[in-house]
Amino acid sequence: MTRLLVRSFSVSLDGFAAGPDQSLAHPLGVRGPELMDWFFPTRVWQQMQGTGEANGETGIDNEIAEQGFVDIGAWILGRNMFGPVRGPWPDDSWKGWWGDEPPYHVPVFVLTHHARPPLTMQGGTTFHFVTGGIQDALAQAKAAAGARDVRVGGGAATVRAYLKAGLIDELHLAVRPMLLGKGEALFAGLDLPALGYRCERQVAGERATHMFLRRNGA
Repeated sequence: MTRLLVRSFSVSLDGFAAGPDQSLAHPLGVRGPELMDWFFPTRVWQQMQGTGEANGETGIDNEIAEQGFVDIGAWILGRNMFGPVRGPWPDDSWKGWWGDEPPYHVPVFVLTHHARPPLTMQGGTTFHFVTGGIQDALAQAKAAAGARDVRVGGGAATVRAYLKAGLIDELHLAVRPMLLGKGEALFAGLDLPALGYRCERQVAGERATHMFLRRNGA
């Protein structure tokens, strides 16, 4: 059965998934890239950057990051994860942060209030822009994924919306040993036990502690 998963989602010790003042210059907010300092040294990240098979670390952080891409048949992204453009699309020139070949290689469903034609990129990624809300995006993603799983890539508001609706089956958090103080709080307004979530296990990596949450019955 197709599951809805969150994988390799970085948070600070004080619960922030992005820094403040997100912009084109700071897509993860000020100091936000520090949240990803566990991921950038890994072999899987280096391979995504085209630096070669031999580069990057191969420890626990890398192993868990690699597992996050296994058997994923579709992704769901919030609009802010796709780009910094706000309001109606002025044109179709913005094609994401990733260049001509994004790292997804499967259909990606982008939540937005403003319609836009599908965007086909190199490497098998097609971005579909969904105006019907989180349930519509999930239905389309599941249909595209077939027997494989769907991964929610963020941002924090999108993950929160799916958690609040009780739709996420498993949530992997990479908790970084840092304090942001302000930014976008991942669990703001959520009562996870009341929503049926429990912490199933934790794994200490080289630069993050990996927490795995599961929805009861999933």
